[in-house]
Amino acid sequence: MGFIEHIPGIRREPPRRPAPVQKRIGVVGLHEGRTLVLGLDRATKARAVAACDLNAEKIEAARRERPDLFYTREYAELLARPDVDVVAIYTPDPIHGAQIAQAFEAGKDVICTKPLVNSMAGARLIREAGRRTGRKLFVGQSTRFFEPFARQRRAFEAGEVGDLELADAHYIHRMDWFYEKSPWAAGATDWVFLGMSHPIDLLRWYLGPIEEVQALGRRSALGARYGLEGFDIYIVNARAASGKIGRAMGHYGVHELPTARNCIELVLYGSAGTSLAQYHDMRYVHTAPDGTEVTEDPLYALRHYYFNSEVHGMHYGEFANYAEYFAAALLEGTPYSPDLEEGLETFCIMEAVRRSAASGAPVAVGAVIEEAGGGAAA
Repeated sequence: MGFIEHIPGIRREPPRRPAPVQKRIGVVGLHEGRTLVLGLDRATKARAVAACDLNAEKIEAARRERPDLFYTREYAELLARPDVDVVAIYTPDPIHGAQIAQAFEAGKDVICTKPLVNSMAGARLIREAGRRTGRKLFVGQSTRFFEPFARQRRAFEAGEVGDLELADAHYIHRMDWFYEKSPWAAGATDWVFLGMSHPIDLLRWYLGPIEEVQALGRRSALGARYGLEGFDIYIVNARAASGKIGRAMGHYGVHELPTARNCIELVLYGSAGTSLAQYHDMRYVHTAPDGTEVTEDPLYALRHYYFNSEVHGMHYGEFANYAEYFAAALLEGTPYSPDLEEGLETFCIMEAVRRSAASGAPVAVGAVIEEAGGGAAA
């Protein structure tokens, strides 16, 4: 009997509290999806209950880490489970569209890693399925949910940058390892949907709806070695419907120089200040009102949360953050971003970039949106 139980008026058993309301997630694709399965130990409004992969070895590896989950190699079996509220999709890009539509038809809401889709047919399929079923979808744009980019966004919304005058985003990363892991990437998609989905999403996030893009593209020596059919080097200029402008750059055959340039960076140039967010490093650099340059670097404090104590072991914190954010929006009925319509708009921006780089001419995004079954760009 503990000391507290001898005090008059103190209950011997703590009062029972209602279990927290949570969204239960079934994860599909256990290469990247394993990160969400493990990362959800940081969440309170979402938890993993099931996982699916065609590869039995990946299932067994995940089972050793999370033996409490239900595992299956059959997607239909996961969709049939009443304890799965949300399906989180981390499978190869060309099958996202069909799997999203199947999840909607099964009455599930969806988290889908970027890119949401990589074809016009996939875009039309999920737009129609989403409108018909009324199910919700969140696009897993992980960069938005990494600490420096979240800090940058809060500062932007607080007016610290002032009126945004230019957004400058890039994602540069050597990708031979990706071709080895996912050989379909050389011919079944384009790097505008793979790597460029990060900087293009960041432009859309800050500039709003994009009206026109003009892009240049080229194939690197590394891309040619792996038989790449499209481009893996892109430079993009974008003009928003508001008149604001931005640029995005990507290079996926690059010899990296990480001490000079981080893998992903976003610079906001505004009338009242400038800010920079970085990934893999966790630096947020910005100007104070008096013009002083301030650097925030929470890597020491937040390494375990974001990287799972691995050396830059990717995405644990970001995936947990966005799963928690989407679950809260579903539970509370609040807006969230990027949703299905914004995700499809961003796909159309990427498709416009691909077409512009191929033709050398500017492309109006609104025409691509209409082709994908949506309305004209706002």
